[in-house]
Amino acid sequence: MTGLPMIINALGQLDNPNDPRSQAAASELNATSEQFTVDTRTLTEARASGLTAVNITLGYVMGDLPPYEHTLHEIDVWDGIVARHPEDLLKVTSVADIETAAREGRVGVIYGFQNAEAVGDDVGRVAVFAERGVRVVQLTYNQANHLGGGSMAPGDTALSAFGREVIDALNDRNLMVDLSHSGERTCLEATRHSAVPVSINHTGCRALTDLPRNKTDEELRLVASRGGFVGIYFMPFLSPTGHARAADVVEHIVHAVNVCGEDHVGIGTDGPVTAIDDLDAYRAHLAEHVARRQQAGVSAAGERADTYPFVVDLRGVDQFRELVRLLEGRGFSTERIEKIMGRNFLDYARRVWAD
Repeated sequence: MTGLPMIINALGQLDNPNDPRSQAAASELNATSEQFTVDTRTLTEARASGLTAVNITLGYVMGDLPPYEHTLHEIDVWDGIVARHPEDLLKVTSVADIETAAREGRVGVIYGFQNAEAVGDDVGRVAVFAERGVRVVQLTYNQANHLGGGSMAPGDTALSAFGREVIDALNDRNLMVDLSHSGERTCLEATRHSAVPVSINHTGCRALTDLPRNKTDEELRLVASRGGFVGIYFMPFLSPTGHARAADVVEHIVHAVNVCGEDHVGIGTDGPVTAIDDLDAYRAHLAEHVARRQQAGVSAAGERADTYPFVVDLRGVDQFRELVRLLEGRGFSTERIEKIMGRNFLDYARRVWAD
């Protein structure tokens, strides 16, 4: 393949993890968007990587922050970040915005949630979030909430009646229903209930690594059969050892393609482009962060102080080029690679968002 295809990261970060503010945030349970460092290096390397667009996490995920108020504040923060970097960033609210970012060499920023807790008991808040530019809403984090079960909740935790109302509201507002982190029963029930195709923006395949954060073939197949999208992450959950490598990412992509078909699989790395320079120093922050997550009961099975939340040999500014090279080595055609690296997400967005 000559040159990079369109790269759309279905879940990632814009951050320089080497900045002192970001390093301090790495130890905390609830890092806020104000603690991320979107500096010259962040932007230069994101563009140099070939990244076209990325779904970032903002708003309430866990802890004792006021979910609704905190989420609205985080939207304000990111609106400010995008406004300060108009030559590098573009807020994405439509497929046309992604195409504009690709054409102009900017990075499209898609606003997404990793927990719908901020809806509270008022389904009307979905309209507020939509009007503020949110385009992806994940129903649950690892625990159960009032919508349904997370991946670490009991396996039979059902999608609630209110969860169905929220999905209906997300459908009405043309927002993506993301089932990453959900428990199996909630995932299957939400997929069947939604009138619009749903996504699992960052996950792995449980058939290869039997951990709760990974999805069963039944979940993957159902999401794809209804026109949805599945993004494979660059996370430790891809290997039973917890030390996932680039080869593991490729194997999970291959399996997902075999289960879902090549039109429904992409990437959702769950990480930034800019790599951590000093891994030895990072280990101390990581150990503290993992301990806090475990103490708060929000961690997932497979998280340990010795497992990096990224793939060591698939990170940094060349991560997408390296993945393309590895997929070529597995015999994937140029067209299939283009689909996985971005086109499938774009086509899925066309099926959900109303431009």
